[in-house]
Amino acid sequence: MQKKSNRWLIWIFVVVAVVALIGFSFGQIFDSLVSNRPSPSPSIPNPGVPGTTPSPAAVSDIEKKNLQDLENGYLLILEKEPDNPEALQGLVETRSQMIPLGLKKVKDLIEPLEQLVQLNPEQTKYKVVLAQTLQRSGQRETAAQTYRTILATQPGNMDALQGFVTLLLEQQRPSSATELLETTLKNAPEANKVKPNSINETAVKLLLGQIYVSQKQFDSAFALYDKLIATDPKDFRPVFAKAILLKEQGKTKESQILFNSAQNLAPGQYKDQIKAAANTPSSLSPSPQSTQSSPAVPSQ
Repeated sequence: MQKKSNRWLIWIFVVVAVVALIGFSFGQIFDSLVSNRPSPSPSIPNPGVPGTTPSPAAVSDIEKKNLQDLENGYLLILEKEPDNPEALQGLVETRSQMIPLGLKKVKDLIEPLEQLVQLNPEQTKYKVVLAQTLQRSGQRETAAQTYRTILATQPGNMDALQGFVTLLLEQQRPSSATELLETTLKNAPEANKVKPNSINETAVKLLLGQIYVSQKQFDSAFALYDKLIATDPKDFRPVFAKAILLKEQGKTKESQILFNSAQNLAPGQYKDQIKAAANTPSSLSPSPQSTQSSPAVPSQ
């Protein structure tokens, strides 16, 4: 029973990645944060990206020492220039690569990220990564406050909404998560008048659907997906979400039809991810050992 419950949780967060098509992943948001910086160690992928994190045994002692030397180099720069943004970004990037190797802990990212937030208060991406880091390190209340700070000025920020919803579900607070999204949807028409497209109502509704799934309110989830599909038949996201839910209920034939439809509707860069999700064994599969989620889908 526990395995099946865990499996549902895995799929809930797989589909959450479909919501805004950004893939709620620390590694991917971090990648965008430092996308202009060359990787100090190309052979060591960034943590958080499914299927790419190497095991500590797969990384040589030389590569580990290189990362430690690089960290020390950034620390030396910061001793002389505490507010050097490039050194702070480099330190976060390096430590993020050291975490899966057991050389650092997630909490070691917090201090430099807090400095980046202070130096760049207008850069929401730093706040999002900080909130995710706090969440991963177990500082949930501080993470929640950080998400609230972001949403106070950007109520339609899907990174923050997804992160906050995930946090509330982890805390067994689905009612609070539902209230957050319902309030966002209630305020969306006025917010979009003031600033067009500031709140993506479809993405918010898809995220609400995942709360229904987490609470096993499957009829509500299906009704929401069907309404979204009827509203915009060319949007592959609700089709994809419904396909995954059908698959998890053992309705293989029906789900495959929708997976095919989603693949046909989706832009080319998303087709492989949809195919991967369609081929991932469900909780009702004869191979319960498999818990690999489909790759997260980036933003359109």
